[in-house]
Amino acid sequence: MNIAADHIVRFHYTVFEDGGEQLETSRERGEPLAVMIGRGGLIAGLENALIGKSEGDTFEVTVRPAEGYGELREGFKQRVAKKYFRDAARLKPGMQTVLSTSQGPRLVTVLKVGASVIDVDLNHPMAGKTLKFNVEVVDVREATEEEKAHGHAHGPGGHQHD
Repeated sequence: MNIAADHIVRFHYTVFEDGGEQLETSRERGEPLAVMIGRGGLIAGLENALIGKSEGDTFEVTVRPAEGYGELREGFKQRVAKKYFRDAARLKPGMQTVLSTSQGPRLVTVLKVGASVIDVDLNHPMAGKTLKFNVEVVDVREATEEEKAHGHAHGPGGHQHD
């Protein structure tokens, strides 16, 4: 079965900064990542590279910032009251944390910690980077009606409902 919209794909990946070091791998978690194609769960460059592939395929893809995490935006910083951070007491400059926003959770990088506020960089940590992915497609299947209604994969590597 070839990967297309509304298919659930489980895959392992390792991502490198282009010409540089390994940034992340799914193999550390043990389980492959599970996503529903066409629902915005992946950066565009990786999702587009998966389309048409099938179980057992391995490939490399280079993703430029425009189809990845976007260009690095200079000055994209904000001062936020400590009360909006779950883990404010342990945060230090350079650490990453998730900040709840009106548009949903956002990964931010701590720049400075003050007495009552924290300055954060709102750029995604991989913004502005050209990324190289090594991908192994573990399996592909059609999404169930429930998964389509929820807009995401269920089960191992996907979302677990109670």
